Amino acid sequence: MGEAPQVFYVNGYSKYGHETDENLVNDQNQLHDSWYEEVIDHDLKWSFSLNSVLHKGISEYQEIALLDTKRFGKALVIDGKMQSAEIDEFIYHECLIHPALLCHPNPKTVFIMGGGEGSAAREALKHKSMERVIMCDIDQEVVDFCRQYLTVNREAFSHKKLDLVINCAKAELEKRKEKFDIIVGDLADPVEGGPCYQLYTKSFYEKILKPKLNENGIFVTQAGPAGIFTHKEVFTSIYNTIKQVFKYVMVYTTHIPSFADTWGWVMASDQPFSISAEEMDKRIQTRIDGELLYLNGHWFHSSTIVNKAVFQSLQNETHVYTEENARFIHGHGVACRI
Repeated sequence: MGEAPQVFYVNGYSKYGHETDENLVNDQNQLHDSWYEEVIDHDLKWSFSLNSVLHKGISEYQEIALLDTKRFGKALVIDGKMQSAEIDEFIYHECLIHPALLCHPNPKTVFIMGGGEGSAAREALKHKSMERVIMCDIDQEVVDFCRQYLTVNREAFSHKKLDLVINCAKAELEKRKEKFDIIVGDLADPVEGGPCYQLYTKSFYEKILKPKLNENGIFVTQAGPAGIFTHKEVFTSIYNTIKQVFKYVMVYTTHIPSFADTWGWVMASDQPFSISAEEMDKRIQTRIDGELLYLNGHWFHSSTIVNKAVFQSLQNETHVYTEENARFIHGHGVACRI
C-alpha cells in the first residue's frame, strides 16, 4: 500500500489570518500526491490533483486560494468554491460578456461588478466600440495576486480603457453619476457569510443597479449552477428576482468542465432581445478584435433552450431574493467563520 494522498481543504483554513510563507513552502514540498477537494454538498465532493499551491490566505472579505492543478491549470478558489480555471475559463467569460454586448446596438461603457481576476474585462475590451470598462472588485488582495499570477490577463489590467476600482460594487454604483450601456455581475456565488449575496437582491437591482443603466442598457449576471440537480439552489431564484425588475429576462446555460456542472446566466433589459444567429455571427466578425473560442450565433440560440425540468422550475419559482430571505449554495463565507 502506498502513502495516502494529502487532501487540501480550502474551507479548512485557520480563521486567524494568512498562512505563513514557511507553511506555504511546506505545502509545496508535500504536493507530490496531493488533492484539492471542493465540497459541493454534504455528501458530494469534487477533487483536483495538484502540482502546487501558489497562494492561500484569508483577506478581509474572503478565503482565497490560487492552485496549480494538473487537469485544469491555474485555478482561482474563493470561499471554497471554484471561480475559474485556466484551461476552460474562456467558456465562462465568453458566455458572461459577449451575449449582452452583441445584443446591444452599440456598447461603449461597461461596469463589471466583481471580476477581480481580470478575465471579464479582457473579454469586454475585445469590442472595438468600447470606450470605457470599469471593473469594481471589493477585494484588493484578489486583484493583486490575479494580476501577478494570471499572465493571460496582464494586457487587460494595463489597458488604457480599463478603470480598476477597489470598492463594494453597491457603494460604487450608488455614488456614481454616470450611466452605463452594460452592467455585468461577475460575482462569487451567494454563500452564507460571503460578501456578495446582497448584490443578488430585488432591492439592489431595482433601486441601485437599474437606474444606472442607459435607456437601452442590458444587465447580465452569472447565476450559479443550472444543472438538472442543482438549478433550484439559486439559479431559478435569481431569475425570478430579476424578472420582478426588468421587462425582458432571458436565461442561458452551458457546461463548464472545471465546475463539474452546467452553469447559468441571466440577461435582462427593458428593451426586447431580438438578434438572429446570423446577425450575431456578423457582429462577432465586425465588432470584436480577435477570435472567440466558444461562442457563436447558433450556439447562443441553442443555449437559451433548457430542458423540461429546468424550464418548469423557472416558470414555477416564487422565491424573490431579499436581504432577509436569501438563498445560498452550500458553503460559508468568512463572516460565518470568524
